[in-house]
Amino acid sequence: MDFDLRDLPTREALQEFSKRIPEIDVRATEAMLFFMRVSSSVFKVSFEGFEKFDISHGKFSILILLYRNIQTGLLATELAEKVGVSKPTVTGLLDRLERDGLTMRSVHPSDRRMSIVKLTEQGTEMMERLLPTHFTSTSTLMSHLSTDEKELLLTLLQKIESGIPQAKEIYKAAKPE
Repeated sequence: MDFDLRDLPTREALQEFSKRIPEIDVRATEAMLFFMRVSSSVFKVSFEGFEKFDISHGKFSILILLYRNIQTGLLATELAEKVGVSKPTVTGLLDRLERDGLTMRSVHPSDRRMSIVKLTEQGTEMMERLLPTHFTSTSTLMSHLSTDEKELLLTLLQKIESGIPQAKEIYKAAKPE
């Protein structure tokens, strides 16, 4: 079950928290909570859209990579790396995509231990039906931003992304009681 915090704490509530927890940067926390809520909502919109095409986010990630590499295909290991999941996870997704007739595997010409994954004609046709809807939805989501604001958003998201390794380390170092 997905949870989505709809009742975000107010700035005043966060300021009260900061009296007990001095590490709180009220503005940063407020912005991050709102960012997480919006991200969750955007994810849900695309998830529900992908469901209409009988695919998941994971399958979409594989399919869009294969669509980008329609002529050459990709190795399963490349797909795992590019999607950021384990090889067994990709293998499971590929098994289901192949069962659904959307992808096919063929033996690598120089190494028979590897296989090249490509979209089938059916997979290509499905992506060509899905992508206009997906990109129109994306454009609509972003339509309230000017071109300059979209560029600024990209810059800001890149800055947030650069803090992820340090944030992970803080959680790794935490000592739950």
